[in-house]
This record gives sequence, C-alpha cells and structure tokens, in this order.
Amino acid sequence: MSRRPPIASFAALFLLGLAAFALIVASRGDAAATGITAVGSSACGAVQYGGSGPAQALIVSDLPLQGDSKQRSRQMNDAIRLVLEGASWRSGGRTVAFQACDDSSAKTGLWTKAQCQANARAYAADASVLGVIGTYNSGCAEAMIPILGRAPNGGLAMISPGNTLICLTQSSPSCGKGEPKSLYPARRNYARVVPNDAYQGAGLASFARFEDIGRAYVLYAGGDPTSLGQARTFRGAAHKLGIEIVGFGAWNPKASSYTGLMKKVSRTAPDGVLLAGLTEENGARLIKDKVAVLGSNSGVKLLAPDGFAQQSTIDLAGSASRGMFVSVPGLVPQDLTGPGKQLVSELKKEVSGPVELFAPYAGQAASVLLSAIGSSGERGGVIDAVRATKVKNGITGSFEILPSGDPSIGPITVSVAKNSFVPERVVEPGQGLVKAARHG
Repeated sequence: MSRRPPIASFAALFLLGLAAFALIVASRGDAAATGITAVGSSACGAVQYGGSGPAQALIVSDLPLQGDSKQRSRQMNDAIRLVLEGASWRSGGRTVAFQACDDSSAKTGLWTKAQCQANARAYAADASVLGVIGTYNSGCAEAMIPILGRAPNGGLAMISPGNTLICLTQSSPSCGKGEPKSLYPARRNYARVVPNDAYQGAGLASFARFEDIGRAYVLYAGGDPTSLGQARTFRGAAHKLGIEIVGFGAWNPKASSYTGLMKKVSRTAPDGVLLAGLTEENGARLIKDKVAVLGSNSGVKLLAPDGFAQQSTIDLAGSASRGMFVSVPGLVPQDLTGPGKQLVSELKKEVSGPVELFAPYAGQAASVLLSAIGSSGERGGVIDAVRATKVKNGITGSFEILPSGDPSIGPITVSVAKNSFVPERVVEPGQGLVKAARHG
C-alpha cells in the first residue's frame, strides 16, 4: 500500500530528549520486562531501553564488534542509541528498544558469511524486530538481504550506514550471480544512507588527478569481491580522466611481508598507489612495506577507500601512514552542520579519540528507520516507508531514497592521515565520471 513519504528530520527527534535518561539495560533473560522479546542469539548483546512503559518494537544493529573495527562499530552503536534517546525511545505512538549484534569472528575480527546468515535468520524469526541497521561490510549484506526479504509479515527492512558495493542496488559488469536482482527474491527491502562505490571511485580518481598522479598502480585484497569492485571503479574513472593504470593486482591478506610485491610496484614507476581493501586485511603491514620500498607518502602518493578510513589504520601502521589519503562516502564528522554537528558533539562526550567517520551515518540510518516505524507498525509497511523516505535537514544533510535504495546525494570526502584523519577536500564527481567508474 502506498504511503506518504515520511520526513526523517533528526532535528525534531534529537531535540526532544537529550535531557538525561536513565538507560535501562535488560539482559536477554529479563527482556520480557520491556514488553518485547530479545533476539535469541549469542551474537547479540543486551536489550537497551530507556523509555516509559514497555517497549513495543525492537531495532537491531548488525556490525563487526571484534577486531580492528570494534572501535568504529561501538561508536556507530553509540550514535544509534543517542538518536533513540533523543526521540525518547519513541516513534509515533510506539516505544522502541535497541539491541546491538555482532557479525564478526572472534578468531579473525572479520565478518563471516555463516554468522551474517545466522543473524539474519534470528532477526527474521523474532516478531519484535521491525528493522535492521547494518551492515558495515557489503559482503555481509549480500548474505543477509535475501533472508530478511523473505521474513514473515512482509519482509524486514535493512538500512546500511556503511555498505558501498554497487551490486547491492545497481547492476555493473563487476556484479556476479545476477545481482542485484538475485538479492531480492521477494521484494526490495534494502536501502543505504551512503553513496555507493561508483561515487567513491570517481571521487578518488578526481582527487588523484588533482594531486598530479598520472601513473597509478592499483592493488586490492585478494579473495574479497568488495575490494576488487572498489579497485575496478577507481580504474574506470581513472581511464576517463587520462590517468594511466600501470599495474592492477591483488595482495594476499595472509602474507607476512609485502616487500616483494612493493618492489614489483616500484618497477612500474608509479606516481601513486591505490589500496582497495580493509585495514583488517593486513593493511598496516602493507602500508609499512609500501613506505619501506617506495618511500614516504609525500613522494609516491598512497590512496585508499573507506576500508582504511578509521583510526586503527593510523594506530597500527604508525608513522608509515602519515600523508596517506583515504576517502569516505559522504561528509566527515567535522564537516556536518545542524543536527549532524549536534550528534557529533554528543558523541565526543562519550568516546575516547576522534569520532569515527561512519558514526553519524549510523545515527542517520536510525533516524530514517524510526520515522518509518512511526509511519507503519508492521514489517512490510516499514519497508514501504523507508523506500519512500525524504530527509530534510537530517544528520547527514537533505536527501531522498531513490528507487534503487541509494541516497540521492553523493559527495566524497578525502582526508589525510596525521595523528588522526584530517579532511583535505570534498569531491562531488559528475554523473559521467560516476558512470565510467560503475562500468570500470
């Protein structure tokens, strides 16, 4: 059934309730006291709820809470909770609780397909859950979307604050298995509040041209389709801009050294090197060996997309990271205004170190989901409301959710590594360059 597009204004929600709440944390065993059931999975933490009266609905987050990503994910959960607190744990006439769940392996700190699928089945089976905020890793989203789409009562909405893989929402030569159509056997139940990798590849290539990089060597994490996809988007946009790709290949995330690989890169005499992948995929060792062989990042420039855009990259790589450039889809916390600036200010009171780049986007996803729940109290209706969302003066700006599930805006921010990542330039690539990246 068609519904009027909700206006997901975080300003209205946030200002309602930042006066102090006593946060009630109910264990899974006591979850009945909140009026809803907790997701029955050891991957999920305690139910969080600070509203008056029993909770009537539950939203869950699905993020990697172990390994190098744990600080980033914890801040994303903090942002979600702050949005709920600011809304007095209510959406329309409905009270809403929150439960944070983990999709990572204790052994590696990385998401696993088995865990992502198990989580999705648990969410689908729990009638209290009306929406999922996640995932961060696009591969995990691929595993979860079809399961959530077939959930009882019309499917279960998922809104991502961090997925950038093009194939989750749009077709591309890099997509496999008939994606994205194959991900939606029942209905389109997925949306995201960040631009996809076509924008990021185009933005990074534009920045590379600005930095006078005429010869680039592209490396991606072997065995990771998302990393390969990011490498291809950069390559497609770079070709259109006249940047020569002098090499294109994988690194082995399990290698103990990349000296030999970097010597191979060095023989092509690049002006810049792109690392498409994650810090968790042995990124710190890769950065150190790049500097050891090719010199500092002020000479042969080092660029990377959002998988490296976290404080742990600097903490683990140390001085070798200095001067490297990383991109993120959207705006960084320092550049947000209005409700976004206010949320960042609240986060700073709670976290140690800088506010992580995706935390405000998790808050924005929570705001969109809360508004959708207020529009409809049943799962299928929540999906309809999310897909019809129009955000005015939200945490990350004003935008709408397009039929593909993507946001209607696509700025890319490039930051430089110092003691933390400092914004260097905002790039808004044109649609022609984005199309070239998508078909790279």
